[in-house]
Amino acid sequence: MSLLVLMNVSLFALLLATALAITRLRALYEATMLTALAGLLSASLFVSLDALDVAITEAAVGTGISTVLFLGALALTRSREAVTPRRKLWSGGAVAVLLGATLLYASQDLPSFADPDTPVQTHPVGHTYLQESQEDIGIPNTVAAVLASYRGYDTLGELVVIFTAGVTVPLLLMRTRRRGEQDEARAVVMSEYRVLRVASKILMPFIFIFACYVLFHGDYGPGGGFQGGVIFAAGFVLYGLVFGIRSVERVLPWPVMLGLVPVGVLLYAGLGIANMLLGGTFLDYDTLVPDHPEEGQHIGILIIETAVGITVAAVLIAVFYSFAGRGARR
Repeated sequence: MSLLVLMNVSLFALLLATALAITRLRALYEATMLTALAGLLSASLFVSLDALDVAITEAAVGTGISTVLFLGALALTRSREAVTPRRKLWSGGAVAVLLGATLLYASQDLPSFADPDTPVQTHPVGHTYLQESQEDIGIPNTVAAVLASYRGYDTLGELVVIFTAGVTVPLLLMRTRRRGEQDEARAVVMSEYRVLRVASKILMPFIFIFACYVLFHGDYGPGGGFQGGVIFAAGFVLYGLVFGIRSVERVLPWPVMLGLVPVGVLLYAGLGIANMLLGGTFLDYDTLVPDHPEEGQHIGILIIETAVGITVAAVLIAVFYSFAGRGARR
């Protein structure tokens, strides 16, 4: 057994053990921490499989932002799960066993692990993405070329879904949105810890610089708008956790944040309309620089990644505002 296979098996075993531990817990805060650990293990698995773009997203979303939102939701409810009657456990267990058996049966048709002759490796579309994209688009990161150019329509649809979530969640929580004294007291207590206060202030510039690097370097390495937007939002969330939501809103007021939510979608769709006005098709970046199509692709993908980063960051910060501004209840 090679070292890589041993590492993958070990990570998968730890992930499975974490999942089983989560199912046994009734304390929701502990379950949330273990869920964050599961996200970190998943990100490590993606790294070992050379899926670095997915690994960055999983680490930022699955381990970072999702954990904060779970904790924010628990602050509005109770920290222990209600006891489920035993008679209801049988039906849920039966569904879980049936679903697991179905997945195991379907997995029999999967190719062997690391088999070089799988359809993913031998299908002609793989050659198109990995080889011809370098000539058509000229971007070293094939993932960015696929997401922002080849399947730009799908990425626009995903951005609309994120925009919808960014509008819906604040609307659902806006009725009871308030800044309770208990929230402010808790923020003051956290900011009084010198280690947290100093460490967060030191980390903030590096977080934002790294977010910009991931966003604008996505053409050449792992990253892009989704990952950069999440990392940028994580900086504001960290500052809000330590210094309180009011301190964050002094820098980025609530109305400004809501105004930024649709900017990315409008910029994305506006670029497609501009391409049509220049004589091309929707999201045909070649029309931006007709004499040098590759340069047009670079400019178009950069605009698309920036649009995605703006909306993703704005939506995540808006959701955090919505949870943090409601006040804790028990």
